[in-house]
Amino acid sequence: MSERQHIASMRVARAVGEPVEGLALVSTEGFSPRYDLDRWSGLITKPGHKLEGRSIVDRICFFPTAKGGIAAGWAFPDIVAKKLAPRALVFGVTNPVMVQGAAFAGITLTEGWEPDALALVRNDDLVRIDPAERLIHIYR
Repeated sequence: MSERQHIASMRVARAVGEPVEGLALVSTEGFSPRYDLDRWSGLITKPGHKLEGRSIVDRICFFPTAKGGIAAGWAFPDIVAKKLAPRALVFGVTNPVMVQGAAFAGITLTEGWEPDALALVRNDDLVRIDPAERLIHIYR
């Protein structure tokens, strides 16, 4: 496999969790762990969702928005226990319940990005997140 090249870095407004690295999964549609995700397989199963049929397992997932959020408090710890969780969730905009659920479950989460992640990051790019520095590095 060839060496990946650093193509860009992004600053995030807020971040919680440990540094992580993994392959990107990018959606132009928001995310709800209750309505979009099958919590027994890790697949996005909502009919018509832009990522329908794709797995979030071990991915760094980019979503423009969080949808809903009340389920995050129990859904994220559940998928972590089942080893079906993403490595990180990167949102343009999220909500306090989503952040609390991810933090409680030990899933790295960021919010707000500059420049626009959806214009920069592609599926399967290698991504490194440093929450303490509020930086995301993209490699292709």
